[in-house]
Amino acid sequence: MEQIKFFSGEQIPLEMHKVKIVQKINLLPVEQRKAAMEEAGNNTFLLQNRDVYLDMLTDSGVNAMSDRQQAAMLIADDSYAGSETFTRMANKLREVFGMDYFLPVHQGRAAENVIGQTFVEPGAIIPMNYHFTTTKAHITINGGLVEEIITDEGLKVTSDHPFKGNMDLDKLNGLIDKHGADKIAFVRMEAGTNLIGGQPFSLENLRDIREICDKHGLMLVLDASLLSDNLYFIKEREACCRDMSIREITLELSGLCDIIYFSARKLGCARGGGICVKEEAVFNKMRELIPLYEGFLTYGGMSVREMEAITIGMDEAMDEEIICQGPKFISFMVDELVKRGIPVVTPAGGLGCHVNAMEFLDHIPQNQYPAGALATALYIASGVRGMERGTMSEQRNPDGSEEISNMELLRLAVPRRVFTLSQIKYVIDRLEWLYENRNLVEGLTFVEEPKTLRFFFGRLEPVSPWQEKLVEKFRKDFGDSL
Repeated sequence: MEQIKFFSGEQIPLEMHKVKIVQKINLLPVEQRKAAMEEAGNNTFLLQNRDVYLDMLTDSGVNAMSDRQQAAMLIADDSYAGSETFTRMANKLREVFGMDYFLPVHQGRAAENVIGQTFVEPGAIIPMNYHFTTTKAHITINGGLVEEIITDEGLKVTSDHPFKGNMDLDKLNGLIDKHGADKIAFVRMEAGTNLIGGQPFSLENLRDIREICDKHGLMLVLDASLLSDNLYFIKEREACCRDMSIREITLELSGLCDIIYFSARKLGCARGGGICVKEEAVFNKMRELIPLYEGFLTYGGMSVREMEAITIGMDEAMDEEIICQGPKFISFMVDELVKRGIPVVTPAGGLGCHVNAMEFLDHIPQNQYPAGALATALYIASGVRGMERGTMSEQRNPDGSEEISNMELLRLAVPRRVFTLSQIKYVIDRLEWLYENRNLVEGLTFVEEPKTLRFFFGRLEPVSPWQEKLVEKFRKDFGDSL
């Protein structure tokens, strides 16, 4: 995607693809949207997609496939063992990451399960730049402890730091000195830190972490699910990488890691995942869990048609003209919201635009889930489905108290090659209206609260009848408009 300057002086991202298949979507009247939100227990995960206009819940599994990916699905070899489809996928991953060993899994959290069961023992410590919800759950369920040691800049919502996903090296050294290397299962880095706004780490930071791991005999594990965005930012923002190709940066980066795992629902734009491994001994430790949990070693719970699509998708993830679309659309959206005074995470990261609900709704305490309340309010105001990334996404402490999140974010994911610029502008417009009327929005409280990953299927209710007031104001301002 190119950045084109128009004769009017406006600069907008220009798609480097054309649309050949379309899918009809619906925009319900505001009253029906409120009713749908009530039916969903004020949890955007429980909305029916037929009631959603723009689905910005996630970029996982909803990115648009290319024509080459769809064509590749027709040559899939569905043999249970010895599949040529598996061979093509494994060879492509060796080419991209330079690692000799590959284990297929059905998605990213399945990789986390295998890695967690293999390497995490009770009392083990796993340092990381920042956690992801399922990662933390898999580590915790195996008795491990997550230690987040992201750079201090990473927890500043508004910043101009180019690599807010970096790990703090002094904190890593301090953690090793305090507990001893034998207590640390591995060091984990997440590309495009999901929960703090899709912020990248630098290649230099990963090199420094590798040196520390080598000094203490520790494994370095990379969650590469959002790697394509991170690669784009490394090339754009890191001076030493500007003359390197995306493939060269990838090989340099992967050469620093012992294990790379990924969700192909993000990286590769198809449904599946994998674990790439540098050493045979490490590979063998995990291998037996694949038939137990995933399927045979040549498909790992994936459809072979999806595996063929992933193989092509990995090539496309190395194409700078393809991987820049998400970041540039997100950057446009962030810049336009900043112009309107709407609080968002800066600099613009990958995955999506992240609205700072803690500032947007600064009158709502965190134990009433301001990011969740903002997600419900935006859906009622627009039909746009986003995702809460804040206290609601945490798990309660053992004593039942809330684990208060560092940030309260409404994540508006921008799936690759899915939305048009006019749709992005619509979201900006409805956010601007909601910001002008933010005093109408109040908090939420759980009425059905699962113990684990409660944000997926917990149900909530408003603390007051504020949603009725929001609908009344919408009708007053927009009349019969949807």
